[in-house]
Amino acid sequence: MPKTNPKETSIRIKERIREIRKEKGECALKIKWDLEDENIDIHERTVGKILKAEDLVKKYRIKRIKYKYIKAELSPGELVEIDVKYVPGRIENKRYFQFTATDVSGRWRHLEIYEEQSNYHSVEFLKEAMKRAPFQIKAIKTDNHSIFTNRYTGYLKSSDPTNPKLHPLDIFCVANGIAHYSIDKGKPSQNGTVERSHGSDQQRLYAKETFDNVEHLRYRVRLWNMYYNNLRHCGLNGKSPNQFLEDYQLTKPTNVCA
Repeated sequence: MPKTNPKETSIRIKERIREIRKEKGECALKIKWDLEDENIDIHERTVGKILKAEDLVKKYRIKRIKYKYIKAELSPGELVEIDVKYVPGRIENKRYFQFTATDVSGRWRHLEIYEEQSNYHSVEFLKEAMKRAPFQIKAIKTDNHSIFTNRYTGYLKSSDPTNPKLHPLDIFCVANGIAHYSIDKGKPSQNGTVERSHGSDQQRLYAKETFDNVEHLRYRVRLWNMYYNNLRHCGLNGKSPNQFLEDYQLTKPTNVCA
């Protein structure tokens, strides 16, 4: 009698799991969802065991400390994280920057590529995000880079401490009824939603593609972001950002820029 377990996962399914992992770098749960689309029913724990047996799990040298946070339920647009990512390398001997706005509630994103990172570009990017977002942006959260805030620089240098000079982004936010929060110094994890999305950008786009010129870069970034907004997320219980918004049955309000 053959010494095989009739419940053992077939070789074909194991090979498909390896293919998806190497192609997309997805976690066990997302691989399970992909297999369901191919009419293959398998538990995510089984997928995880196969990944471990095939030595396809991520290895961390440093043990991460787990913090317990109280998560407040947010509606779309109630808080949008904004950050900048350096586009790796140079294109036609120039450096470019990816501005990213990510809705904390549903992970919906908007991206823009600029040749500079400046106060002007931070305001222009927020204007563009307001036009593109299928919801009203009520609050933003940024790090303490000088293109976003002067709370740690300009305020201290103000000739009148009781009436400090406001940053252009803060002026724009006040004029448009948008609250502007900043993370604590040295705490990038407080902007974790946009930081994680930057990780996906690096793994799924920049590590795999090269760009002939800036227009090619912008074109590929637009396509990737459209794809991202239709990707299923574990934090959304398998829904994509666009599906999440559809469930809210939102009607897009008019974002008027002052």
